[in-house]
Amino acid sequence: MTRKVNVGIVGCGNISDAYFLGSKKFDVLNLVACADLDSARAQAKAEKYGLRACPTVEALINDPEIDLIINLTVPKAHAAVNTAALNAGKHAYCEKPFALNSADGAAVLALAKKQNLLVGSAPDTFFGSGIQTARKAIDDGAIGRPVAALAFMMCHGHESWHPSPQFYYEKGGGPMFDMGPYYITALINLLGPVKRVGGSTSAAFPERLITSQPLNGTRIPVETPTHLTGTLDFVSGATATVVMSFDTWPYPLPCLLLYGTESTMEVPDPNNFSGPVRLRSKDGNTYDEIPATHPTDRSRSAGVADMAYSILRRDRPHRASGELAEHVVEIMESFEKSSVSGSHIILKTTCARPAALPTNLAANELDA
Repeated sequence: MTRKVNVGIVGCGNISDAYFLGSKKFDVLNLVACADLDSARAQAKAEKYGLRACPTVEALINDPEIDLIINLTVPKAHAAVNTAALNAGKHAYCEKPFALNSADGAAVLALAKKQNLLVGSAPDTFFGSGIQTARKAIDDGAIGRPVAALAFMMCHGHESWHPSPQFYYEKGGGPMFDMGPYYITALINLLGPVKRVGGSTSAAFPERLITSQPLNGTRIPVETPTHLTGTLDFVSGATATVVMSFDTWPYPLPCLLLYGTESTMEVPDPNNFSGPVRLRSKDGNTYDEIPATHPTDRSRSAGVADMAYSILRRDRPHRASGELAEHVVEIMESFEKSSVSGSHIILKTTCARPAALPTNLAANELDA
């Protein structure tokens, strides 16, 4: 395929470097411009990566040369920028989360359908060797029929190291909307869509003291749950227990464990593209590492490239789709809804289980 999709990046913060670099690895992507509310920051990125800077975000969104917008703005702006891109006739791919609530996400999906455009969302870490190796092992029957899963993401928060940690404790923040997209997306890729959620949520501290620079000594209010425990009931019949926290001191725990009728599998950190996949040995005393079946050097922008192939060839669904991301958003918000209501939440959304990636593709090849 020789045709390329012209791409513009909105938002030139810390995460943008991964996309500037990652986009250049995929032949289907032609990164042409960037923009940021801080025009000087956009100009610096443009000079660094050899593209042009648009004077405003609005100018980039309405630029006739651009086909697809990569939306790297702050989470609370994701839905609004996606909407603006779609209204300008552009496809949109945004950083996680897709939206801060399922109502906003649903509105973006409806607009995309109306405009006959595609939307997608990070994470695309499930394109990496870790999750894809685990997926192939499951599909090949290595653990038998999947029965249950455990997922842990537990730390003591970000105010001791992050230069601007306030948004982690605002509405729409917390460990679930920060890290949940990685874990929930990985679980859906491995086990399929979810039908019901139960949850219990809390916040151990009413405020946080920032000890990082430049805001050392600043106290910030906590407006969102910072410890969440819940259960996911999958359409397939499997269940998962999920614990996510900014209130706990770290202790060695696996990120993901999958239990099947025949064996147990340890899946690597879904925040990364690679990592070891371990399977319980036949004697039950050790866990043997499964050789990686997929490239270990995939990187961010894989989801963008996969969506670009679907833009050029509408006969293939893209994997990091808006429907998947919207399902993840509803699942994440249902933990707190369940905790407040004292009952399970029956989900309104669903999605297709993303197609597994073939093993014979190079890291920069996704046209399958």
